[in-house]
Amino acid sequence: MLSATLNSLASSTLEDFTRPGLIIPQLRQRDTAGVISELSQALQQQGCVPDLLPFYHAALNQELLASSALACGMAFPHARLGGVKQLQFALGRTSQPMAWGAKGPWGVQLIFLLAVPATDAACYLHLLASLARLGQQPKWLAELRAAPDIAGIRAVLQKIKVRPAEPNCRRPESER
Repeated sequence: MLSATLNSLASSTLEDFTRPGLIIPQLRQRDTAGVISELSQALQQQGCVPDLLPFYHAALNQELLASSALACGMAFPHARLGGVKQLQFALGRTSQPMAWGAKGPWGVQLIFLLAVPATDAACYLHLLASLARLGQQPKWLAELRAAPDIAGIRAVLQKIKVRPAEPNCRRPESER
Protein backbone atom coordinates (compact mmCIF):
# COMPACT_ATOMS: atom_id res chain seq x y z
CA MET A 1 0.00 0.00 0.00
CA LEU A 2 2.80 2.41 0.87
CA SER A 3 4.49 1.88 -2.51
CA ALA A 4 1.17 2.57 -4.28
CA THR A 5 0.88 5.86 -2.40
CA LEU A 6 4.45 6.80 -3.24
CA ASN A 7 3.88 5.92 -6.90
CA SER A 8 0.77 8.10 -7.06
CA LEU A 9 2.69 11.02 -5.58
CA ALA A 10 5.54 10.55 -8.04
CA SER A 11 3.08 10.73 -10.93
CA SER A 12 1.22 13.82 -9.72
CA THR A 13 1.23 16.64 -12.29
CA LEU A 14 -0.04 20.20 -12.45
CA GLU A 15 -3.00 18.93 -14.48
CA ASP A 16 -4.20 17.06 -11.37
CA PHE A 17 -5.05 20.42 -9.76
CA THR A 18 -7.32 21.78 -12.47
CA ARG A 19 -9.95 20.67 -15.00
CA PRO A 20 -11.09 21.79 -18.46
CA GLY A 21 -13.72 24.23 -17.14
CA LEU A 22 -11.02 26.03 -15.16
CA ILE A 23 -8.79 26.80 -18.13
CA ILE A 24 -9.38 29.98 -20.13
CA PRO A 25 -7.05 30.04 -23.16
CA GLN A 26 -7.92 33.66 -24.01
CA LEU A 27 -8.86 35.92 -21.13
CA ARG A 28 -11.31 38.68 -21.95
CA GLN A 29 -10.18 40.98 -19.14
CA ARG A 30 -6.93 42.98 -19.32
CA ASP A 31 -6.39 44.22 -15.75
CA THR A 32 -5.63 42.49 -12.46
CA ALA A 33 -9.09 42.92 -10.90
CA GLY A 34 -10.84 41.84 -14.09
CA VAL A 35 -8.68 38.74 -14.57
CA ILE A 36 -9.14 37.66 -10.95
CA SER A 37 -12.88 38.16 -11.39
CA GLU A 38 -12.97 36.12 -14.62
CA LEU A 39 -10.98 33.26 -13.09
CA SER A 40 -12.99 33.42 -9.83
CA GLN A 41 -16.19 33.02 -11.84
CA ALA A 42 -14.77 29.90 -13.50
CA LEU A 43 -13.92 28.45 -10.08
CA GLN A 44 -17.42 29.23 -8.79
CA GLN A 45 -19.16 27.83 -11.90
CA GLN A 46 -17.18 24.60 -11.54
CA GLY A 47 -18.20 24.26 -7.88
CA CYS A 48 -14.70 24.86 -6.52
CA VAL A 49 -15.64 27.88 -4.41
CA PRO A 50 -19.03 28.18 -2.74
CA ASP A 51 -19.34 31.99 -2.73
CA LEU A 52 -17.95 34.09 -5.54
CA LEU A 53 -17.63 37.51 -3.87
CA PRO A 54 -15.78 36.47 -0.68
CA PHE A 55 -13.34 34.43 -2.76
CA TYR A 56 -12.83 37.21 -5.32
CA HIS A 57 -12.30 39.85 -2.62
CA ALA A 58 -9.87 37.65 -0.67
CA ALA A 59 -7.81 36.90 -3.82
CA LEU A 60 -7.80 40.51 -5.00
CA ASN A 61 -6.92 41.91 -1.56
CA GLN A 62 -4.08 39.40 -1.18
CA GLU A 63 -2.75 40.33 -4.62
CA LEU A 64 -2.93 44.05 -3.87
CA LEU A 65 -0.99 43.51 -0.62
CA ALA A 66 1.79 41.57 -2.33
CA SER A 67 1.96 41.02 -6.06
CA SER A 68 2.54 37.42 -7.09
CA ALA A 69 3.91 38.31 -10.54
CA LEU A 70 7.23 36.84 -11.60
CA ALA A 71 9.66 38.11 -14.22
CA CYS A 72 8.96 34.99 -16.34
CA GLY A 73 5.45 36.31 -17.11
CA MET A 74 3.36 34.37 -14.60
CA ALA A 75 1.25 35.43 -11.62
CA PHE A 76 -0.20 33.29 -8.80
CA PRO A 77 -3.01 35.10 -7.00
CA HIS A 78 -4.72 32.99 -4.37
CA ALA A 79 -7.33 32.93 -1.65
CA ARG A 80 -7.56 30.67 1.40
CA LEU A 81 -11.14 30.18 2.58
CA GLY A 82 -13.01 27.73 4.78
CA GLY A 83 -15.58 26.86 2.10
CA VAL A 84 -12.94 25.64 -0.35
CA LYS A 85 -12.87 21.85 -0.16
CA GLN A 86 -9.95 20.98 -2.45
CA LEU A 87 -6.77 22.73 -3.59
CA GLN A 88 -7.28 23.69 -7.25
CA PHE A 89 -6.39 26.40 -9.72
CA ALA A 90 -7.96 28.20 -12.63
CA LEU A 91 -5.53 29.13 -15.40
CA GLY A 92 -5.99 32.09 -17.69
CA ARG A 93 -3.81 33.13 -20.59
CA THR A 94 -3.40 36.34 -22.58
CA SER A 95 -1.98 36.63 -26.08
CA GLN A 96 0.18 39.62 -25.10
CA PRO A 97 1.78 40.45 -21.75
CA MET A 98 -0.41 42.64 -19.55
CA ALA A 99 0.49 44.88 -16.62
CA TRP A 100 -0.13 43.04 -13.36
CA GLY A 101 -0.92 44.77 -10.09
CA ALA A 102 -0.61 48.39 -9.13
CA LYS A 103 3.19 48.53 -9.24
CA GLY A 104 4.00 45.37 -11.17
CA PRO A 105 7.16 45.87 -13.24
CA TRP A 106 6.55 42.68 -15.23
CA GLY A 107 3.97 41.83 -17.83
CA VAL A 108 2.19 38.54 -17.34
CA GLN A 109 0.55 36.13 -19.78
CA LEU A 110 -0.18 33.14 -17.55
CA ILE A 111 -2.29 33.63 -14.43
CA PHE A 112 -2.91 30.75 -12.02
CA LEU A 113 -5.67 31.63 -9.53
CA LEU A 114 -5.39 29.18 -6.65
CA ALA A 115 -8.35 28.19 -4.47
CA VAL A 116 -6.88 26.99 -1.18
CA PRO A 117 -8.71 25.31 1.71
CA ALA A 118 -8.23 27.31 4.92
CA THR A 119 -6.35 24.47 6.63
CA ASP A 120 -4.26 23.28 3.68
CA ALA A 121 -1.06 25.32 3.87
CA ALA A 122 1.33 22.40 3.28
CA CYS A 123 -0.26 21.22 0.04
CA TYR A 124 -0.59 24.80 -1.18
CA LEU A 125 3.10 25.43 -0.62
CA HIS A 126 4.06 22.25 -2.52
CA LEU A 127 1.88 23.27 -5.46
CA LEU A 128 3.20 26.84 -5.38
CA ALA A 129 6.80 25.55 -5.39
CA SER A 130 6.02 23.45 -8.47
CA LEU A 131 4.46 26.44 -10.22
CA ALA A 132 7.50 28.57 -9.37
CA ARG A 133 9.77 25.87 -10.85
CA LEU A 134 7.65 26.03 -14.00
CA GLY A 135 8.78 29.65 -14.28
CA GLN A 136 12.36 28.40 -14.62
CA GLN A 137 11.49 26.17 -17.59
CA PRO A 138 11.39 28.29 -20.77
CA LYS A 139 10.41 25.28 -22.89
CA TRP A 140 7.27 24.56 -20.85
CA LEU A 141 6.36 28.23 -20.66
CA ALA A 142 6.64 28.50 -24.44
CA GLU A 143 4.49 25.38 -24.84
CA LEU A 144 1.82 26.78 -22.51
CA ARG A 145 1.77 30.07 -24.40
CA ALA A 146 1.61 28.31 -27.79
CA ALA A 147 -0.95 25.62 -26.95
CA PRO A 148 -3.89 26.13 -29.31
CA ASP A 149 -6.71 25.25 -26.91
CA ILE A 150 -7.73 23.79 -23.55
CA ALA A 151 -6.69 20.28 -24.55
CA GLY A 152 -3.27 21.54 -25.58
CA ILE A 153 -2.81 23.42 -22.32
CA ARG A 154 -3.85 20.34 -20.33
CA ALA A 155 -1.36 18.22 -22.30
CA VAL A 156 1.46 20.57 -21.26
CA LEU A 157 0.29 20.60 -17.62
CA GLN A 158 0.34 16.78 -17.64
CA LYS A 159 4.07 16.87 -18.40
CA ILE A 160 4.93 19.00 -15.36
CA LYS A 161 5.49 16.97 -12.21
CA VAL A 162 4.45 18.29 -8.82
CA ARG A 163 6.88 17.90 -6.00
CA PRO A 164 5.73 14.97 -3.84
CA ALA A 165 3.79 16.07 -0.80
CA GLU A 166 1.04 14.78 1.42
CA PRO A 167 -1.07 11.96 -0.08
CA ASN A 168 -4.24 14.05 0.31
CA CYS A 169 -2.82 16.90 -1.81
CA ARG A 170 -4.00 15.28 -5.02
CA ARG A 171 -7.54 15.71 -6.28
CA PRO A 172 -9.56 12.52 -5.84
CA GLU A 173 -9.83 10.37 -9.00
CA SER A 174 -13.62 10.83 -8.97
CA GLU A 175 -13.24 14.60 -9.53
CA ARG A 176 -10.90 14.41 -12.54
